[in-house]
Amino acid sequence: MATQDAPTNLAELTTLLEDATKVKVAVDGVFRGKYMSKDKFLSAVKGGGFGFCSVIFGWDIHDTVYPKELLISNRGNGYRDLLAMIDLSTYRRIPWEKDVPFFLVTFLDPDTKEPICVCPRGTLKKTVSKLAERGWDAMAGVEYEYFQFKENAHSVAEKKFTGLEALTPGMHGYSLLRTTLNKDYFNDLFDECLKFGVQIESHHTETGPGVFETALAYTSALRIADNASLFKLAAKSIGMQYGIIPSFMAKPYANLPGTSGHIHVSLRTDEGKNVFGLSDAEVEAGGRKDAQYDETKFISQEAEWFLAGLLEGLPDVVPTLVPTINGYKRLVGGESFWAPNAVTYGYDSRAASIRIISPPSVSPSATRFE
Repeated sequence: MATQDAPTNLAELTTLLEDATKVKVAVDGVFRGKYMSKDKFLSAVKGGGFGFCSVIFGWDIHDTVYPKELLISNRGNGYRDLLAMIDLSTYRRIPWEKDVPFFLVTFLDPDTKEPICVCPRGTLKKTVSKLAERGWDAMAGVEYEYFQFKENAHSVAEKKFTGLEALTPGMHGYSLLRTTLNKDYFNDLFDECLKFGVQIESHHTETGPGVFETALAYTSALRIADNASLFKLAAKSIGMQYGIIPSFMAKPYANLPGTSGHIHVSLRTDEGKNVFGLSDAEVEAGGRKDAQYDETKFISQEAEWFLAGLLEGLPDVVPTLVPTINGYKRLVGGESFWAPNAVTYGYDSRAASIRIISPPSVSPSATRFE
């Protein structure tokens, strides 16, 4: 799904950038990017992309090259350039950077012009294309929980990243009062993200010192993947203006629950029907008669198969979902810290790894997995 006012061709793009002198382009994931002059940017669009150093896939978040180098990025190939293709459908402006135009890029192999396997945007596009061949579209939403500290880049370094001051003390989930303590920052997170093309469904305090939870609006998988990464960029950028550092790490405190991210997923037909949902008649009749288990009687056969695939693949994708030592510290406490650490599912269960959300708690059209 393209952003609002996204150009579809070079002529529309040139008109759109008429008042701009520079453009910002960025890589998805841990965001890296740069400013480009408008002339260079338009030339790259017209010419089919521009070169970008492959080392961004060959080093970690501290710019240290991996000891075991990748085939795509290594000393042997001189960390050669990859082809960065500008995705015009991702157009937006950055409200906290004087409304500079902003685009995301997807990386291609410069020889084959095919998406490289380590580019998350290219990999997701391949998956979505396979679904489209069946007449389906992947839909998703993302919820973030995150701690916030009254710190800045210099103060956390001086403290060696320990003993940081929480934005607010105590445990105050869903508090209407706590948000008034930092109301300008709290409201700017919502309002500036809307201007940035990252729509938010809900925004509130969560249990923990200085913890917020923000749910991003349900949309196509490609769009929500971009929005999820962009929200973290937005939160950190807005926080800087208030002397606040939002932290999305899983377990900042050893004696408190950590924070997580929740992904809601479903499939939709070309006609807009939820593939996972039952008909109203099936729901009124007490669910699907051929359901294998009682917990799955209010989801479709396709949804039951999808659930089986999730359960089968979950152990293999955990290193991607939990890529840090700190993340595993959150899982140690298990359900006592709201962190399922086994391959489980359950109807409307927040204690399970996969939560089935279906009738009777929601309408058939809202059926999904979390």
